Amino acid sequence: MGSRKKWYGCFLVVAVLAVFVLGGCKREVPIASNIPENVDYTKAQAMLVVATERNRYEKMYTDAIWQVALEDGRTFEEYLLEQIRIFLRDLKTMNMLADSREITLGNGEKDRIRRMAETYYNGLGEQDIQYMGVTLDDVVFMYQQYHRANKVVGELTQDVNLEVSDSDAKVILVRQTVLDDREQAELIRSKAVEGEKELGAAAREVTDAEVTERQMQRGQEPEVIEEEAFALESGQVSQVVEVGNVCYLFQCVSDYEIEATKKRKTQIQEERRAWVFQQIYDQFQEEHQVTFSEEIWADIHFSEEDQTSTDNFFALYQEEFGGQGY
Repeated sequence: MGSRKKWYGCFLVVAVLAVFVLGGCKREVPIASNIPENVDYTKAQAMLVVATERNRYEKMYTDAIWQVALEDGRTFEEYLLEQIRIFLRDLKTMNMLADSREITLGNGEKDRIRRMAETYYNGLGEQDIQYMGVTLDDVVFMYQQYHRANKVVGELTQDVNLEVSDSDAKVILVRQTVLDDREQAELIRSKAVEGEKELGAAAREVTDAEVTERQMQRGQEPEVIEEEAFALESGQVSQVVEVGNVCYLFQCVSDYEIEATKKRKTQIQEERRAWVFQQIYDQFQEEHQVTFSEEIWADIHFSEEDQTSTDNFFALYQEEFGGQGY
């Protein structure tokens, strides 16, 4: 897996950087120079993330997950720790980017973060605190870093044109059958059209081929399928569409899925926002390399004796600032 795969559902910031592999020329973006040299996160601050992800995965898969061998020879424990280091590197880079653009947290944001940090810290057991070596100030600092990284995405993409047409975002609901015999497909179509039958009923008269019902959105299908399917009105049956040696036949159940189209429009908008931010981030990261020392990672290993259960560091953030996560 690549270093930026979206493997952790709650790592919202890195998700922005992981969604797209971008090519082509980058936009010229003015960047402040002479950024002060960054310093590592402390071990305690890093352990907030380590403990969260360690416990989250162990609750899902038991502690047997740590010795699972990956294709490259690493254990899953080694892989997870490396991904956390990448996350922290990106988090540091995004806060440096915020510094360069003078993006800060307001008093109201700091107050909310402080209260959230207190809720998290007060919910820790003594064994959690001992395992991480964390203080309330560490929790506050890391929540501020995380929130500021999320904020920089919004600030630097607020002028992005997010207008998406209904046509581009439209989602339809179709029934479809897939066959390798064009004559059968044409016969099914004629029975459905001439008999005004539902596609499944028509298909059962000819073959045992499966008829499935699914939503379809633009950009997922070969162009010839997309053109045919999206031209249908509710109830209509398509022409037989042949792609390679396979024949497709569709019946439109709904030519406009309202809620699914709304969700798709939001998805497209976020993809555009992420693409613009990626251009800014890539250029900045190229000129401001972050390298962490090896010291704090040397003695981080998972074992059955680890006495820690905390896994809600990011979940609390999502509850408090859910609308700002990326």
